[in-house]
Amino acid sequence: MERREEKEEEGAAAGPEDDAEEDDEAEGSGDDEEQEDGVDDDKNNADKKKNPIKKGVTSCSDRKCLPGIIYLGHIPPRMRPKHMRNMLSAYGEIGRIFLQPEDRQVRRKKRKSGSRRCDFTEGWVEFRDKRVAKRVAASLHNTPMGTKKRQRYSSDLWCIKYLHRFQWTHLSERLAYEQMVLQQRLRTEVSQAKRETNFFLSNVDKSARMDKLRKKREREGQQVEERTWDFTQRQTEEEIQMRKKRNKNSVTQKHLDKARLIQEKSQSNVSLLAKIFNANKSD
Repeated sequence: MERREEKEEEGAAAGPEDDAEEDDEAEGSGDDEEQEDGVDDDKNNADKKKNPIKKGVTSCSDRKCLPGIIYLGHIPPRMRPKHMRNMLSAYGEIGRIFLQPEDRQVRRKKRKSGSRRCDFTEGWVEFRDKRVAKRVAASLHNTPMGTKKRQRYSSDLWCIKYLHRFQWTHLSERLAYEQMVLQQRLRTEVSQAKRETNFFLSNVDKSARMDKLRKKREREGQQVEERTWDFTQRQTEEEIQMRKKRNKNSVTQKHLDKARLIQEKSQSNVSLLAKIFNANKSD
């Protein structure tokens, strides 16, 4: 019994010390957890500062981007697609660019004059986002192309229009249609030239046969009738004016003759009435 009492007293004395040690360990662990949480919070704040989230702005990856196409009605001389891309890429991401070259006749005239460069008349530019295309068309229309006076295209103005519901396939279809029309026109011109050539060659052969027949008849002593072409030359302006004057004079002469006849008839009637009335008075 005495031994049990001694053990219980020792356990009660040791109990408060163990509890104090456990409390110290718990407090230490709590401090460590608070320190770790503080480090994590600092890291999260740093990440938020590095990558701030803008409210009200949605990136192109979040929403579906629809391409937009703008039409350029004026292309300055010596401008190339790479220059156009460099100038418009500052406003947004650009996809495809197409510039319409000049006609063949214009290029042929330039080549004859000594100039070998090929300029463009109009163009189409595709932006990846149609909102950017609308903004560019609204803000750059009728504004100078160059921001500084010494730039190459500072004296030229932007002529831009946004094409609603226009896709790049429409442009390719239009170009294919224009190419088909050009080929059809060339085929018709070639066929017309062939017809004219064949007609000329047939007439040449016919004239050669007629000459041989005429010479043969001359050798045989037969009389050959020479055909003469009767045609009237178109009247000149002076002849037309003279003819008009003659017609006018003839018309006036007819009017004068008619008036003279009417006057003579009236005089004859007056003389007849005078004779009748004079005869009545004498009776």
